[in-house]
Amino acid sequence: MDKQVWIQQYDPTGNWMLSTAIAALPLVVLLGLLITGKANAWQSAWAGLFTAAIVSTSVFEMPLELVARATAVGVVFSLFRIIWLITGAVFLYDIAVETGQFEVMKASIAGLSGDRRIQAVLVAFSFGAFIEGAAGFGAPVAISAAFLVGLGFKPFQSAILCLVANTAPVAWGGLGTPIRTLAAVTSLDVEAISAVSGRILPPVSLIIPFWLVTMMCGFRGAWGVAPALAVIGGVFAFVQWFWSNHIGFELVDIASSISSLVAAVVLLKFWKPKHEWHFPDESAATVEAQKLPIPIIARAWAPFVILTFMVLIWGIPPVKKFFMENGDFRQPMPGLHKMVAKGEALSGRLTPDPKKDLEDAYLDIVPASSTGTATMIAALVSGLFLGLKPIRLAIMFGHTLYRLRPAIAAIFGMLCLGYVTKYSGMDAVLGLAMTRTGSNLYPVFAALLGWLGVALTGSDTASNVLFGNLQVITADKLGLNRLLMASANTTGGVMGKMIDAQSIVVAAAATGEHGQEGPILRAILLHSIALALIVGGIVWIYAHILPWVVVV
Repeated sequence: MDKQVWIQQYDPTGNWMLSTAIAALPLVVLLGLLITGKANAWQSAWAGLFTAAIVSTSVFEMPLELVARATAVGVVFSLFRIIWLITGAVFLYDIAVETGQFEVMKASIAGLSGDRRIQAVLVAFSFGAFIEGAAGFGAPVAISAAFLVGLGFKPFQSAILCLVANTAPVAWGGLGTPIRTLAAVTSLDVEAISAVSGRILPPVSLIIPFWLVTMMCGFRGAWGVAPALAVIGGVFAFVQWFWSNHIGFELVDIASSISSLVAAVVLLKFWKPKHEWHFPDESAATVEAQKLPIPIIARAWAPFVILTFMVLIWGIPPVKKFFMENGDFRQPMPGLHKMVAKGEALSGRLTPDPKKDLEDAYLDIVPASSTGTATMIAALVSGLFLGLKPIRLAIMFGHTLYRLRPAIAAIFGMLCLGYVTKYSGMDAVLGLAMTRTGSNLYPVFAALLGWLGVALTGSDTASNVLFGNLQVITADKLGLNRLLMASANTTGGVMGKMIDAQSIVVAAAATGEHGQEGPILRAILLHSIALALIVGGIVWIYAHILPWVVVV
């Protein structure tokens, strides 16, 4: 092997507990500053990044040049994959507000149901799942949270509702990208992983609508719309199970979300809640249904129809491949690509295999295939369709970009932090600590390992790359079902999506809650842990009590 290749070390101090504590320092700094309110999001992110750079170069002995190049990869990824997407989504929302179409949308939603509980579930859970299935990354939270704000929900509440809702669908997000990636890194059958994941998450999908409404107005409030919540969650869960087990993995979220939306529309034609629930500071008249002509309603919804259409086109594999080959400039990062090797504890090999254990590092300069481009085109087309002149659109875009400055700075810091901890091996150190639990408890910790991976990286796909193979290695050592443990990584990981710094910043940016990232994190942290433990409990039952359930 090339002498210049740097091999990750996972116990640089010779004491795994001390090494784990040191590896956790960047995360402690980031989350500590956010939770305590000592710094805003971008300051916390950059403090965490500087901590990671110091720890990686001093304790883990990663060359400074590699740290700098990992940071550069994070900058480019942030710009094209996240910032471009968020800007397009918020710009689209601004256009709908500027042209008055959101008022019409609010009225049309109220025509379906004026009950805020049902509106929240339909938008945050069902519609958000559709966007997750088509695009993934930050799109579901950004778009559905902005949507709720436009409907009259409080910005802070919209952020936390959409963060919690964007969980159960994430394993099949972006046309099944996390599942596909997990299969690639573990050499397990992709359909088998999808099937097992489709037996772990449906119970959670059934719970989430009730969970969301309970967050809004308590258990009694949720009980008041239990039939609607049971239908929305139940149909979603059933289709999620059926599609993932009997049809394929690419369209699980899209099929589940559309089915739940259709089921809700049918139900609401024949059933209404006994008491329509509204926010304490609004009257029923605020959201009173208006009978509007269908052409007016269709015009108001046009921006989101265009957005959905564009995102779906961009997600079609042949289309995405065409854009990647004809409009993107995805190049290996010089001096970093294939220059970092996984250590024995992660790879299972004493000597790194050049074909399997060297980390890829690409500069993702993807102006064509990025979902953000689809979102931006949808915004521009919508603006022109709604009668805005190009000069007005340009001015509005400038205002949107200016308003997002703090969020952009935070995203740069957080993504760069994630890439430094990934290439230095600090993420792996934290994961390896969880594998020391023994076969009895490990199924729970397998889900928590995925949860940790997503909380650190902001991506279920990245968590599967980071810990997927480790799950299989640990399963073999402990005599557990390797397919179940690998699936636990991606299904447990989805519950970490709501607390990863990237998602929180996206939610705050989309709702205009700049500076509230710390309170948002505090509001959802316990929900994230509780739901991750529920997934862990399901995995534990399958591992030790009902192993036949996950025989594929």
